Amino acid sequence: MQVTNTGSVRVDLVGGTLDIEPINLIIKNVVTLNVATGLKASVKLSKTDFDGVEIHSADYQRDYRYPAQDLSEDRVVYSREFGEMTFVLQILRLFGITAGVKLELSSGAPAGSGLGGSSAMGVTLYRALCNFTGHNYDRHSAVLRVKAVESRILNQGVAGYQDYFPALTGGVLAIRGIEGEIKIEQLYSDELKVFLEQHLTLVSSGQSRQSGINNWEVYKAFFDKRPEVVQGLTRIAEISHETYVALKARDWDKVLTLIALEGLEREKLFPGITTEKIRQFTSELKKDGNVLGIKMCGAGGGGCFILVHKGIDRRLIEDRVKAHGMEILPFHVEAPL
Repeated sequence: MQVTNTGSVRVDLVGGTLDIEPINLIIKNVVTLNVATGLKASVKLSKTDFDGVEIHSADYQRDYRYPAQDLSEDRVVYSREFGEMTFVLQILRLFGITAGVKLELSSGAPAGSGLGGSSAMGVTLYRALCNFTGHNYDRHSAVLRVKAVESRILNQGVAGYQDYFPALTGGVLAIRGIEGEIKIEQLYSDELKVFLEQHLTLVSSGQSRQSGINNWEVYKAFFDKRPEVVQGLTRIAEISHETYVALKARDWDKVLTLIALEGLEREKLFPGITTEKIRQFTSELKKDGNVLGIKMCGAGGGGCFILVHKGIDRRLIEDRVKAHGMEILPFHVEAPL
């Protein structure tokens, strides 16, 4: 038996960090907007006679073999001896699997990119395991269970919920967390797809980052009632809601302006959200009046960002990106599944 699944990693447009509970319940009109990209996590499951778990990781370019006798709950869940494979092994334990399976995995995004690659891979694996074992698949249960596992492993507060849904739904999403529920609204249209692909460029800075650190610092500061962070996240929520309204009204130029503005407001939350290398790059490109700004992906601190621009010669962007030791990644908005 063999099961293969893929799921898009996301680019968050506006409203990141607002998806960390219970911030989403405290600030008014919280909505997070993101898109499912052509960068995809992939999972291939197959049966094996090995009395344990075999894993091939394309991200780490390594093969792993774990005998079933080593995969007790205490060791998998409460120790850290399995390193980078802890997340995968803990998801397997949700299905009671400790033997007879081989996994071939890829997150679909560069390590430390801020694109939610591990989260996308986690829910893609969960969905594949439902098919593999005959368990009933429920999208919200998949998100809640995988998010719980990831939160436990990060051990730096609660993981946000936005990263998981694009892998399971595709499209352009408005995501809202309310009391005990996460609501998803699909905003995709062919017109919006073309517009976003023409006016956003996805750039990898080449600087790896750890999302948990920046998110944790902002999270703590919010509940410590630091005025600049409370006010900053409140302002980001206002901008995100305005962006949602503009998307619904097909006011595309306003959408661009608001994405760039959200990126600017986000940089004020914590010094590590952007880097000196990215600031210098942005300053140089903004001399061209067609460049509106940047928006860091995820929690920032390096990784990827989206360059927000009007009509511009793509060769100019490519030349500037290469000159700063960065790389343009493919940016394609996937249709709903």
